[in-house]
Amino acid sequence: RPDGYPVQLADPSFKPGQSHGFPEFQESCEAVLMGRTTFEPALGSDRWPWPDLDAFVLGSHRPDGTPDDVVVESAPATLLERIRSANKGGDVHLVGGPSTIETFRKLGALDKLGLLVLPILVGDGMQLTPALGTDVKLTLESEDALPEGAVDLVYDCR
Repeated sequence: RPDGYPVQLADPSFKPGQSHGFPEFQESCEAVLMGRTTFEPALGSDRWPWPDLDAFVLGSHRPDGTPDDVVVESAPATLLERIRSANKGGDVHLVGGPSTIETFRKLGALDKLGLLVLPILVGDGMQLTPALGTDVKLTLESEDALPEGAVDLVYDCR
């Protein structure tokens, strides 16, 4: 959605904390990386979506109410270095809009791309990526049909 609000929350079958294998995926992660547009709605939510994960935000300013342990940085390469310095070997969950995803793909930091296809047509929103200028080859690594008609797809991006 254009406002950064996660589209899965519009799905009536979505159950916070248990839907579509998200908690299991999150257990394999050590950190979460997002852009400011994704971060700000999460910051104001009743329940922080990434408990127990180090949080890194790509943004030009630190929004009011940002916890002290959240790293906010405007330079993508610097933020990536800070993530790598803090990471002890776990995965980093990159969640965000097209420019954040493409920024870190161009830096070579995107190993896998997970797409959750929901059985809902959203009337407005963002593209997955901005115009790339060239084709980017993806290799399907796994697919999983989930309850309520959703499909989880994982692609290798290397």
